[in-house]
Amino acid sequence: MNAQTYSMNRRLFLGQSVGGLGSIALAHLLGQENAQASTATASPTGQARAVISLFQHGGPSQVDLFDPKPMLTKMHGKSYGGDLKFRNPGTTKRILGSPFAFKKHGQSGIELSELLPHTAEIVDDMTLIRSMVTKASDHTAAIRLINTGQFLPGSPVLGSWVVYGLGAETNSLPAYVALVQNNYPTDGVGNWSSGWLPAEFQGTPFRSGSTPVQYLKTPQRFTPDARSGQLDLISQLNRSHQQRHPENSELLARIKDFETAARMQTAVPEVLDFSDEPQEIQKMYGLDSPNPKTRDYARRCLLSRRLIERGVRFVQVCMGSQPWDTHNKNVSRLKELCQTTDQPSAALVKDLKQRGMLDETVVMWGGEFGREPISEGADGRDHNPQGFSLWLAGGGFKAGYVHGETDELGCRAVTDTVNVHNLHATLLHSLGINHKKLTVPHEGREVSLVDSPVTGADITPGLLA
Repeated sequence: MNAQTYSMNRRLFLGQSVGGLGSIALAHLLGQENAQASTATASPTGQARAVISLFQHGGPSQVDLFDPKPMLTKMHGKSYGGDLKFRNPGTTKRILGSPFAFKKHGQSGIELSELLPHTAEIVDDMTLIRSMVTKASDHTAAIRLINTGQFLPGSPVLGSWVVYGLGAETNSLPAYVALVQNNYPTDGVGNWSSGWLPAEFQGTPFRSGSTPVQYLKTPQRFTPDARSGQLDLISQLNRSHQQRHPENSELLARIKDFETAARMQTAVPEVLDFSDEPQEIQKMYGLDSPNPKTRDYARRCLLSRRLIERGVRFVQVCMGSQPWDTHNKNVSRLKELCQTTDQPSAALVKDLKQRGMLDETVVMWGGEFGREPISEGADGRDHNPQGFSLWLAGGGFKAGYVHGETDELGCRAVTDTVNVHNLHATLLHSLGINHKKLTVPHEGREVSLVDSPVTGADITPGLLA
């Protein structure tokens, strides 16, 4: 049998084998020997070892949630006299005040909207950035920019850079997990893609529903002995082929993927089983909520903690489609979205803190941009990349701290601006990674997440304790 025939038969066998093993090459686990972090890239001040990103696709309205503007309410209905750099055809120049009351909370006195009563309970653990800016005004480009630091598709996302830099802590679960709904967010799999980094650094999607990971469970018609024999045979074929082609690093990664997939058959059901969680914890997250959307989001927030607890390095909780895109019915949609996300998000921070895990875990909540202080149509808000809010908790970020501010109407950041590259650099720093040294050769030059020679960006030290 020649090498070509052998290769074709092997592919055919893998594709048709028991349980669809050819389909579960998950390409997700970062092997310990591939970890790139070293004394050359590590920062001695880094505290965190993991990240949970609660990404709010669509762009939450900062002036209705995090950035109180009395002047906005006072001038409701009047004409906006400033320039509008980004404007959809339906956007008016009428100022749209916020109907929601803001109050000070905690010892820090941070003001939040009445829509966020649970988030108000964790303000003393938060760094609230009110001066985020980005250069993209459409969803896809803005999501790519805050995920990868680049406008165009094909670059690695933040989670891939984190596991590339730090390596894995577990060999039975992926180092990077994306918790997604069945309707994928804008930009689809690009939200957790490793881009031009090796595929082993990409996120592994866990879906909502009864089958979070596809092709993981052995079909009932096959006995354990048949399954074991099949796995042994595949392993022999893989090892034999790898010995014939030792230069093929992708094959070695594929072998590791199969081995990890086998371990996941035990690890994944265990992490998904909440029966060992006390009822008060489940209630704190909102798993008992009559709102099915709250229950789904609560489940994914609690699962985030369970994954991090078991050594997963980066967890990304995604919203389906782009629900925060409130071009119309801004008030009613914000109420519904906050009912979905407020309690579970705050519970995650509380839970990590009471378990002593918050110092070593960064929780990040925010979207790709914010919303305008003027109206779109009768009751909507258009995209606003010139000034929006985002919060972080844990991992060495300042607790009970507000950074930066926007103008009197919440339109533009005017002090202590933070762009997405600054955010990335600071987040890597909190993980002990020097963003200037964590680089990969690509297209003839050394490239990093922050790409500091190009962007000129650096950490924002004011955000860190």
